[in-house]
Amino acid sequence: MGIFNPLYDAVSWIIVQFHSLYSHVFDKDSGWAWGLSIISLVILIRICLIPLFVKQIKSTRNMQALQPKMKAIQERYKSDKQRQSEEMMKLYKETGTNPLSSCLPILAQSPFFFSLYHVLSYIAQGKEVGVLTKEQVNSAQHAHIFGAPLSAKFTDSAATLHDLGATLADVRVVTIIMIVLMSASQFYTQRQLMTKNVDMTVKTPFMQQQKMLMYVFPIMFAIFGINFPVGVLIYWLTTNVWTMGQQMFVIRRNPTPGSLAFKERQERLKAAGKLKEEPAKAETADAAPVKRAQPKRQTKSQRQTGGAQPSAASGGAAKKASTAPPEDAKPSKPQPKAQPSKPQPKPNLSKKK
Repeated sequence: MGIFNPLYDAVSWIIVQFHSLYSHVFDKDSGWAWGLSIISLVILIRICLIPLFVKQIKSTRNMQALQPKMKAIQERYKSDKQRQSEEMMKLYKETGTNPLSSCLPILAQSPFFFSLYHVLSYIAQGKEVGVLTKEQVNSAQHAHIFGAPLSAKFTDSAATLHDLGATLADVRVVTIIMIVLMSASQFYTQRQLMTKNVDMTVKTPFMQQQKMLMYVFPIMFAIFGINFPVGVLIYWLTTNVWTMGQQMFVIRRNPTPGSLAFKERQERLKAAGKLKEEPAKAETADAAPVKRAQPKRQTKSQRQTGGAQPSAASGGAAKKASTAPPEDAKPSKPQPKAQPSKPQPKPNLSKKK
């Protein structure tokens, strides 16, 4: 086994620890004790990969924020695909964004996946592997879940399965159901990301990459799944279900701005009364634009009467008055000179006496 010994030891040791725990509830030789040990291994690995999942979310957000710039590059170099690719890579480098970050969780758990595959392969051959003893190998080899041994594969012959205490029909039915569920869960997870948490109005290489993964991974699982032992199918089905649930939680609680999931979340918050528009924005949205009316020029008579409008009877006179020049504009006539007043005679006071 060479350089992979530490990984085999780690995977087998984790399985043995969980198996000893579940043996208090189930029969130690049952498929439930060994199957739940594999499921617990998946959960433990996925918990350890949460930091990578957070990094994946941040990378997706960065890609979403770069969509306008990507669209501008596409429009500018529409006829030059090579220059377009160069400018895209330059943009990724300047912003520190990696389009392949969405694959980090899958790449990080791949060593554990292949280690489990080889551990189960050695168990199927009855060979000791990692920290598993001969007794534990025999127990895991003959452990059945839904009638199929954990070490059995779809391609195994009837004679091989007979030695494991199973039938060809039972193994193939169980493996086909698991392969279909595994492929369907992977497809739904990727489709959920593309339709709800990404702005599909902008076509970029990132969008094309995600769309390609949406179809490639399920096909890969369907093709290679027939060569996976039942225990590995349990592992991969569990990790797909975990990814799907984790992504649904993130999309619902913290969607990418501008996506369909973000709009749905805003509508839910508004319906629950937890999201209200700012008063200034609400008033601005409701108020209709008002045009400012310029004041009309008034004549002197209108200014003296306080701007009162003339009645209908005097409409013609008012019209003439409005067209006539103002009084202060007419030349004033010369005023006659004031005549000097004659002196009044003084009263004769002597006559009264």
